[in-house]
Amino acid sequence: MGVLIEHYAGAFPVWLAPVQAVLIPIADRHIAYADELAERMRQAGLRVEVDQRGERMNAKIRDAQLQKVPYMLVLGDREQEAGQVAVRLRSGDDLGALDVAAFLDLAQKDIASRE
Repeated sequence: MGVLIEHYAGAFPVWLAPVQAVLIPIADRHIAYADELAERMRQAGLRVEVDQRGERMNAKIRDAQLQKVPYMLVLGDREQEAGQVAVRLRSGDDLGALDVAAFLDLAQKDIASRE
C-alpha cells in the first residue's frame, strides 16, 4: 500500500480512490438533495460522501482538493431545480453543470477504464 501511496502521491485514480466523489451543498437547504444523490450514486457503485459541515463552500472545495478527491459535486438552487450537479475535478478544472445521469456515466467510464 505504501508503494501505491508514494507512486500516486496520494492522488489515486478514480477507480482506486477511497472516496471517489464528495457532494458539497452550498447551503443547509441543499443537504436533503445531496443525501438523495449520494444514495443514488452509492447504488450505482460509487464511493461518495456528503460534506454537511457548516463551513463556506470555498473551504469545503479546498478541503476536498487537499484530500485529493477526484470529483467535487457542488449543489445549489440551480442544480437542485434542474436535477444536475456542478462538477469540479481535483485539478481545479470546472466541468460545469451536468445531469446526474451524465455524471454517473462519466464516472463509471473513468472507473471502468482503470487509467
